[in-house]
Amino acid sequence: MSGNDSAPGSTGTSRKRPGAMREHQRSEILRILLAERGFLSIADVMAATGVSAASARRDAGRLAEAGVATRIHGGIQAVGFAGSEANPPPTLATPAFDDSETTNIEAKRAIARQAVELCEDGEAIIVNGGTTTYQMAQFLRGRRLKVLTNSYPLAEFLIRETENRVALPGGEVYRAQKMIVAPFDDDAIQHYWARLMFMSGVSISPLGVIEGDPLIARAEKKLLDRADRLIVLADASKFAPVGGLVVCPLSRIAMLITDRATPPEALAMLREAGVETIVVDIDASATEAA
Repeated sequence: MSGNDSAPGSTGTSRKRPGAMREHQRSEILRILLAERGFLSIADVMAATGVSAASARRDAGRLAEAGVATRIHGGIQAVGFAGSEANPPPTLATPAFDDSETTNIEAKRAIARQAVELCEDGEAIIVNGGTTTYQMAQFLRGRRLKVLTNSYPLAEFLIRETENRVALPGGEVYRAQKMIVAPFDDDAIQHYWARLMFMSGVSISPLGVIEGDPLIARAEKKLLDRADRLIVLADASKFAPVGGLVVCPLSRIAMLITDRATPPEALAMLREAGVETIVVDIDASATEAA
């Protein structure tokens, strides 16, 4: 990650802003999130809808006026929510890290090993939070990279066990997913540029990389804007139809690394989309071009 404020070839005088979202669209998203979580901070509202803090407060106020929420310090709470008003736990609508960390662990490790082999010492990379990308940690021992990650267990491991340089985005910590989700557009992320970004997702479909939570999807899009090439790490289970938010189309993926249990129709889908695909042999971690 360099200290450049913009991507190569840009003037550095402007920043990309997300497309405007209409009031009724924002309200619908916030109602869904409020029903799922029971509490939304103002930062959550900003992250989910892309509005300013002032607009987020107005949106929160409208939900309170509609009778579906009550205003509390720092955000809004769903009517009838039984959580602690003083310290409501932030949650995301995706599986907890601990629940999925050991699922398909051999495949995840083999995929992660191949991913690290693509990195060159001295360069900057971005690693998104997730159980597959976390497996890159052990293979980054002895490497000399600049790593921007929103995975705090990955950051902690790299700081403790390696000599890689580590940067974290600002934002709120989501304990279950062990991620830091940055709600702001103009934060430290905007000052980084990386050759490679590594990420996974809830699933991979003909529409692209799919996530199940709007905050995670938005955070991933922000990180993706700071990288040249996207490398997706996806074991065979990721090709089941799960989730509903498209982070990016298949055309944005430079390479996808998977394992031999991936269905032939999934590999055909990637091939037809022009995605370079590496299939990893779990036992020997040998690879072949699909």
